[in-house]
Amino acid sequence: MQKIRHESVAPTRTQRLESGGEIDAHRHDDHQIVYAGRGTIAVTTDAGSWIAPATRALWIPAGTVHQHQAHGELDLHLVGLPTTENPLGLDEPAVLTISPLLRELIVAYTHAPDNDSPPHLRLRAVMLDQLALSPEQPLHLPVPTDPLLRELHGILRADAADNRSLDDLGRQIGASARTLSRRLRGDLGLAYPQWRTQIRLHHALILLADGIPVTTVAHRCGWSSASTFIDVFRRTFGHTPGTRPVT
Repeated sequence: MQKIRHESVAPTRTQRLESGGEIDAHRHDDHQIVYAGRGTIAVTTDAGSWIAPATRALWIPAGTVHQHQAHGELDLHLVGLPTTENPLGLDEPAVLTISPLLRELIVAYTHAPDNDSPPHLRLRAVMLDQLALSPEQPLHLPVPTDPLLRELHGILRADAADNRSLDDLGRQIGASARTLSRRLRGDLGLAYPQWRTQIRLHHALILLADGIPVTTVAHRCGWSSASTFIDVFRRTFGHTPGTRPVT
């Protein structure tokens, strides 16, 4: 059984992680904001995985068992918050949009975490105000509880470019497309195309962080063309793949 570390206080700090580096499963009694100023960070819990490029941050509620993995070299910024401070009122992990201003506030705050001077405390107050304005993004890849869906999930995660229909996939695992669609809506609240797109976008973010060219990423993730992939990516993230957002 995997040992889970318990840290009573969620750290506030800046650290580097090499591509493929991990922070093992742990929990803390505080909330935590996880932001990667460079690279892409993935956080995994029992309920699924969340992934965030440089325009997003992750909210980890107090008590949540989670682990981190770096895709691409990571500049990781961690902000611990006591349970009395929850700017968005979230009790589950979430991906948040990070504005250019909020990015700079988080970076500045985590570079001097033990500074209790009045200017630093004002910086913290503005950071919390900006967090309260950060919209939640649908970048959660939930883990199904249904055994059939777990089997389907494994197939799609193993090969994001698998373009077989739900009928064809259903025949492989012994279930009709109608049954799988019904269970998907009941278990995850998603239609099959929505779920498949989420899986593909998660995989695409990882490949992009590892420096894979956009055209190759589109092919490996099952899009019919690079232009189709770029359009879906832009509508989801607000910028094109391979283009670092202006901060």
